Amino acid sequence: MEHLATEEQFNEIIQSEEPVIVKFFADWCPDCKRMDMFIGDVMEEFNNYKWYQVNSDEIKGIAQQYEVMGIPSILIFQNGEKKAHQHSAYTKSPESVTEFLHQQLG
Repeated sequence: MEHLATEEQFNEIIQSEEPVIVKFFADWCPDCKRMDMFIGDVMEEFNNYKWYQVNSDEIKGIAQQYEVMGIPSILIFQNGEKKAHQHSAYTKSPESVTEFLHQQLG
């Protein structure tokens, strides 16, 4: 999973014609650390998509801009638009994340 450290990087990757998956997280977030324990298996299942992560504390304002009110959150972007958003309350298990991605990406 590639780390995006600047708003410029973020804005560039979300312009992709193919869907891209972006995980919003923070270093202090216990649920984010829990997600890190299982996200590798989910990424393997959806390895035909590009995965990125954004530390919401590093790029100020980007979480608010895309209505990320809780972390971790998984967002799908395509052609510069947010296509789907799985809020933090629903990212607690590999099953819930996998189900979301299947619904959104097929």
